[in-house]
Amino acid sequence: MTNLHPTEFAVTVYRAAGTLTVRVAGELGHDTSDGLSDVVARHLTADEAGLSDVRLDFRDLTWIDSSGLTALLTVRRRAGAVGATLHLEHRPDVLERMLRLTNVLDHLTAPARNRRRRAARGDG
Repeated sequence: MTNLHPTEFAVTVYRAAGTLTVRVAGELGHDTSDGLSDVVARHLTADEAGLSDVRLDFRDLTWIDSSGLTALLTVRRRAGAVGATLHLEHRPDVLERMLRLTNVLDHLTAPARNRRRRAARGDG
């Protein structure tokens, strides 16, 4: 029997000029999806200046399952609540397949409604 070790999960956070970038590495699944949602939530609620964009960089993602997809939907909801648009960057084939099968890419990356309202009022 071969003992396979799952790829270690890690997130790295960068902030600059209204943009939160989170680089996701390893497997995004049942055991790790809360880690991604929690990290993003902490940064969204700690932001004083306001964020217009949340960028998830998946160049080092090796796997995603339905729990990982749920985390992405949660991140989208939380980003939208503060008026930030979610961007999914450097998507590997495994993520592209998941997004295509579930047909949620357009929903995940739709412009934030709160942001458009603020812009229309002249607040943003």
